[in-house]
Amino acid sequence: MTNRNRGLVLHSDRKRLFMFDKMITRFLKITAVVATLFVGLITAHAQDSTATAAPAAGGDVANGETLFKNNCAQCHNTDGADLTGPGLKDITKRRDIVWLTKWVNNSSAMIASGDKYAVDLYTKYNKTQMTAFPSLVQADVEAIVAYVDAQNTAIAAPTAVAGAASTASAENSGGNGNFFNIVLIALLVLMALVLFALLNILNLLSKQQGGGEATKLSGSFIDNLISGAKNAANHTTIRSAVLWLFILLAGKATLDGMFSIGVHQGYAPKQPIAFSHKLHAGEYKINCGYCHTGVYKGKQASIPSANICMNCHNAIKQASPEIQKIYTALETNTPIEWVRVHNLPDLAYFNHSQHTNVAGLECKNCHGDIEQMEVVQQRHTLTMGWCIDCHRKTDVNAKGNAYYDKLIEMHNKTNTGSMKVENIGGLECSKCHY
Repeated sequence: MTNRNRGLVLHSDRKRLFMFDKMITRFLKITAVVATLFVGLITAHAQDSTATAAPAAGGDVANGETLFKNNCAQCHNTDGADLTGPGLKDITKRRDIVWLTKWVNNSSAMIASGDKYAVDLYTKYNKTQMTAFPSLVQADVEAIVAYVDAQNTAIAAPTAVAGAASTASAENSGGNGNFFNIVLIALLVLMALVLFALLNILNLLSKQQGGGEATKLSGSFIDNLISGAKNAANHTTIRSAVLWLFILLAGKATLDGMFSIGVHQGYAPKQPIAFSHKLHAGEYKINCGYCHTGVYKGKQASIPSANICMNCHNAIKQASPEIQKIYTALETNTPIEWVRVHNLPDLAYFNHSQHTNVAGLECKNCHGDIEQMEVVQQRHTLTMGWCIDCHRKTDVNAKGNAYYDKLIEMHNKTNTGSMKVENIGGLECSKCHY
């Protein structure tokens, strides 16, 4: 090869070397920008969650559901299975509404009057006296019966819907963060592979520039790997890229740690008594309001007292070691030191009755599938972002509530969609902080 031709080859190699060096630098810069964007997206979605609003039933069925859960569910099932009292399926085929209303208002008076069905019922269930509800009128009893009938005519559908909602909630509660973490890792792996390929090309071009022709790599794989690592360490652009990647990853880890402060998702402390929600709320269908007496009518759901436990356990499983702890607490006048699982900071105001009674939300919307938990666990983050996301997506339960009539009328004049909680002040700071 003549000197002139050799010079042309060297010039061409230098040009290609310069071009590939620029390609590496540009690739690393683009990768750093993309990684930064993904870190930003991860941060933006760190507080996102999905809240599922419970569908609101209408008419007497909705009223009947509230009345049943507040007054009947602790002793009766909506199906035919007995609990403390008989199952209520097809109850109107056994007795008419007038008789049922009298029984609900004052069962002891009917037993004392000698009513055969009332006496037989009292005897069949171990002479357990039913609580009187004199405030319930015939329309209330009809509403309860309507709810019971609705539960029995469509028993499969609510189960499927609840299961789908629970699955979606569980997936969405951590889906965003996991997705972006996977994308970021895939991006780093892709960058490493492309960078390795570019370095090999750069190495071959460097050897062509030095010796006039390509030379084959010699030595073992480990030696070549070490040599490549040294060359990469001496490359200014690569050192800068590694530094920026370290800063980005360290920044992401720091932000993740800051966002997790005060978040106790997954917290499941050991309780002083091994109480199973799966058994009581799941298998026996005891309503939450029976033990947590304030859940439908107060700001706090309240912690159940030992006396509530004794309503059943004065005759059930008396010899159980766990039940004996309750007896000991009563005998020594010592409160049971239950460990609180779900706890909001003092600066946040939350009212249970507003959500369970007015909005018609089920306990599982915030607490997860309690009826499936042996040990209660905090399933959701319960952060401000999680609550705000729920207020943005949840329709206002306005059916049968005249309070919202004027608001709905005003909303429909300017909006085509349904009225969300955010449309009635659900995102105002003073709603939760004052």
